Amino acid sequence: MNIGSAKMHRQLPDLVLDPAEFETLLTPVLACYPQMVDSNIHTILRLLGGNAARWQPHIKTTKMQLMMRQLCGRGVVQFKCATTLELLNACQAGAKEVLIAYPSTANRAKRIREIVREFPEVRICATVENAEQIEAWRGSSIALFIDINPGMDRTGIDQRAIEEIVAIASSIRRAGIEFAGLHYYDGHHREVDLKLRTVTAHAGYEQLMRIIDGLEKAAIPVPVLITSGTPSLPCSLSFPGFQNGSFLHRVSPGTIVFNDVVSLTQLPEEWDFRFAAVVVASVVSHPTPGVITCDAGHKAVSSDAGFPNCIVLGHPELEPQQPSEEHLPIRVPEGTAAPRIGDILYLVPKHICTTVHNFDSALLVRGGKVAEVINVEARGREMYVASALQGNPT
Repeated sequence: MNIGSAKMHRQLPDLVLDPAEFETLLTPVLACYPQMVDSNIHTILRLLGGNAARWQPHIKTTKMQLMMRQLCGRGVVQFKCATTLELLNACQAGAKEVLIAYPSTANRAKRIREIVREFPEVRICATVENAEQIEAWRGSSIALFIDINPGMDRTGIDQRAIEEIVAIASSIRRAGIEFAGLHYYDGHHREVDLKLRTVTAHAGYEQLMRIIDGLEKAAIPVPVLITSGTPSLPCSLSFPGFQNGSFLHRVSPGTIVFNDVVSLTQLPEEWDFRFAAVVVASVVSHPTPGVITCDAGHKAVSSDAGFPNCIVLGHPELEPQQPSEEHLPIRVPEGTAAPRIGDILYLVPKHICTTVHNFDSALLVRGGKVAEVINVEARGREMYVASALQGNPT
């Protein structure tokens, strides 16, 4: 089964490394292209009318401080994250505001409060979905968003529970904590047909407007409304209720900084987003006439989005098969010339976020040359041990 449009494959010349670079490179390797990143940033800012305050990208995709600083340099200084390690790196990279868009309780909340004290100049926000969770933040400078469940049934309070949402917002204010707004991640709208996706997403947005109306009737203004990962980005930009509202509407796609096969399938082709990160692999075997194998198994190119898990850029005829840990077999159609052992392939994942997570470091490529090797600082998790246990032998 082939995936990826012809336009995707035409980007290969922009990403090819000078052959001389491979004299010192060990594949598989993650290659990132800052010029393409800048193009993607320019594209979404154009879609947002040039207002950088309307984009709050989730940094689960890039995970690199250098890329966060590149965003900050374009005025995008507010981010979303899920882990304390992502939060720490965003603060270190120069973020002005970070939302931990993940339930935080017990020692997780304790660690976040430590980071808040370490970076008092950064506005750090958290999400809650019930009144009990507010207590974790009492006495801190944390601002709180109410997490609304859009029907994804992952986290958040039911979007139909308007009275309960109003009650939670009231409780936040009574606790002396800033009510920052509403968080609504509608990542489950993935219909291939954009018109159908838009209809289903807009139905949820209409309910969001009813929530905001209920809060305003209770004299609780909503400062910020955050919606939309990558698949629902086009839907949110076309929703009339988000235009010229009493609140600041932000979108939060992070994948579009790098992009992958799925994201470019979900977004209008005319928007012209680009691939800005690929896995560079080598052909290591030709076990049968119809199969080659490269050195990028699922420990390099993530398989969580299903199979085939990538495209071979510039080679739409090649069909990646189910990988094992270190091997990616690729079917070569009959009558097609097979790449030779040692040849270099450029693989674009179906899911770039979890692919980046596989690498400790990445190549920064400019003009076909490796300009720098950078760390993927926010991959993995912090090893946090409560202070009472620190230093004790095990």
